[in-house]
Amino acid sequence: MVSDKDIIVVGYSGHSYVIIDSAIENGFNILGYTENKIKIKNPYNLTYLGNEFDENFEGWRLTNSFIIGVGDNKIREKIFLFLKQKNKNIISIIDKTSSISKKSKIGNGSFINKNAIVNAFSVLGNNIILNTGCIIDHNCSIGNSVHIGPGAVITGNVNIGNRSFVGANAVIKPGIKIGKDVIIGAGTVVLKDIEDSQILVGNPGRIL
Repeated sequence: MVSDKDIIVVGYSGHSYVIIDSAIENGFNILGYTENKIKIKNPYNLTYLGNEFDENFEGWRLTNSFIIGVGDNKIREKIFLFLKQKNKNIISIIDKTSSISKKSKIGNGSFINKNAIVNAFSVLGNNIILNTGCIIDHNCSIGNSVHIGPGAVITGNVNIGNRSFVGANAVIKPGIKIGKDVIIGAGTVVLKDIEDSQILVGNPGRIL
């Protein structure tokens, strides 16, 4: 009998290790992993189940529930949409050390890492990553498939578009609007709105 706690992890490398760690702490049972090919490094001693995009992927019969252990926003979104087309359940993993306001909303298939903070009335989309110790302050809007790096500070009333990436220890001042597919470098201080598909680095932030 398949348990609600039985899950498969898609992707098996550095980022997935962190998600697997939090998933196990939350009582989930990892049935195995999917990848293009079997991994030599296997720190959790997981079973290789094949590639989920293969026609004969046998993992479908094991469970209906998956977590996505991929850091790249566009690849993660492709996998997320594919699993949704297959009517699979994509689990959100929220580490026990994080602090999430009951007045906030978080979409499906997201990962909230250790010591991350989400304050009141923030709305977070599907398939996001909030990495170690980042802060999402009040009334923020975070789009789908966004990745917020370790220690980044997103102050109040910030809007971040789909698939954007905010690097480690970046700071975004209140009220800023950031478009889709934006990359904000580590340690960048964002003082102005950013249009779609821009790369911003430095303090103060400048467009490359």
